[in-house]
Amino acid sequence: MLVQDLSTEVVAAKERFALWEEFSRESYMPHLLRSEHQDDFRAAMRVAGMGGVQVSVSSFPHLEVVRTPKLVRRCDPEMYQVDCVLSGEIVLELDGRENMCRAGDIVLVDSGRPFRGQFHATRGKGSHLIAQFPRTLLPLPRSTVQGALAAPISARHGMGATFFRWLSDLSARAEEFTAAEAPTLASVTVDLLASLLGHCLDAEKKLTPESRRQALRVRICDFVEQHLGDPDLTPGAIAAAHGISVSHLHAVFADQDCTVAAWIRNRRLERCRRDLADPLLLARPVQAVAACWGFTGPAHFSRAFRATYGMSPREYRHAAVTGEAAYASSTSLD
Repeated sequence: MLVQDLSTEVVAAKERFALWEEFSRESYMPHLLRSEHQDDFRAAMRVAGMGGVQVSVSSFPHLEVVRTPKLVRRCDPEMYQVDCVLSGEIVLELDGRENMCRAGDIVLVDSGRPFRGQFHATRGKGSHLIAQFPRTLLPLPRSTVQGALAAPISARHGMGATFFRWLSDLSARAEEFTAAEAPTLASVTVDLLASLLGHCLDAEKKLTPESRRQALRVRICDFVEQHLGDPDLTPGAIAAAHGISVSHLHAVFADQDCTVAAWIRNRRLERCRRDLADPLLLARPVQAVAACWGFTGPAHFSRAFRATYGMSPREYRHAAVTGEAAYASSTSLD
């Protein structure tokens, strides 16, 4: 998968803002830029493209971004852009009204609507996690989406937090994915965003069944990852937490290679494997590692670990920390 790392610090100070304008033209919808730091604009951007969806992380000082009516008339790439504010804040103006978006907020704009954004940094630079994709990919009517434009959506809890964690993981692990995986990643991304917007706009009934299923599966996966250490994490508990039946839960994961219970066990084993291979955790007893990730029976944990990795947990730890387990990462269940 194509990943680019861009920085303005590769040129002289007086050339940096012009270079950032060039980066922006190549990466985002057309807009005008201005900054209080144009004489020395220190900024960086990491961009990954995946099946129609582009995910980027950028950091910069103050920046004003304007998409004028003239630009909209001249060129509308028919894109949505969603910004997860990591640090700093945005004052976003649309249709004459202003909204303040702070760290932990998500905000959406449409390339077909003029807007003005003032990006203010804290402690030197502001950071943003941005996804951009064609409007046609989002399985919600454009007329419905308009109600969510420029309004802050919290990424601190619920669906907002799930979407944010998904997008963060995509960006951080972009180089691990293959081109063949890109369309699936893009589909899940827009379905998850559609579910978030549908919830905020009370428009979930307008989503296709497949979009709802995809979004529900991502929410469940995120829930499981957050609760792997709970020994009471079972298919029944997961179903109850999401207001569905156990049979519905199994139907959501019907196209997977294993049952929901087996998938939970595999995720726990993988977390244990990583901890056992971590030299900083050598003082932690094997059973403490197992208990941390939801295994309550030492014998059961040892059998499951050996069946998966071909050696006991103690043997694996010894091999990993002495450098003899060259296959440690290749046996990962990720």
